[in-house]
Amino acid sequence: MHQSEIIFFSIFTLSVVAFLMIDLLLIGKKEHIVSAKEAAIWSAIWISLGLLFSVFLKFHGELIHGINNFEDLNFVVQNYGENIKLVPGDYEKSLQIFRNHQFLTYITGYLIEKTLSVDNLFVMMMILTGFGVRKEHYKAVLFWGILGAIILRSTFIFAGAALIHQFSWLLIVFGGFLIYSGIKMFIDRDKEEHIEPQNNGLVKFLSKNFSVFPRYVSQKFFIVSKGKFFITPLFIVLVLIEVSDLIFAFDSIPAIFAVTIDPYIVFFSNIFAILGLRALFFLLIKVVDKFWLLKPGVSVLLIFIGFKLIFHTWLDKIGFETTYSLIFILVILVGSVTLSLIFPRKEEENLNNNLLS
Repeated sequence: MHQSEIIFFSIFTLSVVAFLMIDLLLIGKKEHIVSAKEAAIWSAIWISLGLLFSVFLKFHGELIHGINNFEDLNFVVQNYGENIKLVPGDYEKSLQIFRNHQFLTYITGYLIEKTLSVDNLFVMMMILTGFGVRKEHYKAVLFWGILGAIILRSTFIFAGAALIHQFSWLLIVFGGFLIYSGIKMFIDRDKEEHIEPQNNGLVKFLSKNFSVFPRYVSQKFFIVSKGKFFITPLFIVLVLIEVSDLIFAFDSIPAIFAVTIDPYIVFFSNIFAILGLRALFFLLIKVVDKFWLLKPGVSVLLIFIGFKLIFHTWLDKIGFETTYSLIFILVILVGSVTLSLIFPRKEEENLNNNLLS
């Protein structure tokens, strides 16, 4: 890891943690139910920050890797196996090509992660409602869940990038796994999912190995009562959310590796996408069921990315550009949402008709 990469990565991580702490300790200190307005404001803030970072990459993307000359640029391109055709002897033109590539891969990765994370919202809601968590406690649980996800995904991303660098055939394995996940998701798209706390294996494990307090205690995850240490049911909910995010990471992170194997672009696009996940949760939770075609859309997206990973060498040879992937993702995302609104579920349409009659 280059010194410039270490410095940039450290500053970025500390900035994210500081922003989250301001949100938790100052802005969101008081327990309350997050309104649609508050969720919309925070969604706009996180999306704006994510897009501003793409602008930074467009004009100063080389700063991440500490590129100062053509040799540095060529080393980074070769080291991360990027499909970029530099112009020998023309550093400025090559640098512009590199910046454009960073911009496109980041935006594409960001959209992939945002799209895939919507399915994660269903699981989060299922866990929170299944365990009877009060709505005013949602924000704290999701905050620590996202902070934990940043740590876990950072480890996963850089470990995955290191493995791919050593064993490029892993991309084919990832591709096969994504195709399997996409097909399974499509087959199970209408399957009713629910969680039964008393029958959950992880809940049983925690209950067996830790003393669990019999009820929720505000937003506390741990409590000492009569000299004995307890974990609260809210801590169990937090662990389940972390585990569910880790499971989703096995889909989303390999999917972004289909766009680029630069671990920093994968990391930045991933983190900016999940930072806005909590606000997106509160914003979409009441309307997410309306987007019934989004799940089939996500499954198609996973299959597409899986094939892209398997045939990445051939696609590079024929000049398949990142722009094509970006267009495909946008078509799937916008198309799924638009068609869901134009053609609502029959049961939802019947419900609306009954309300109007």
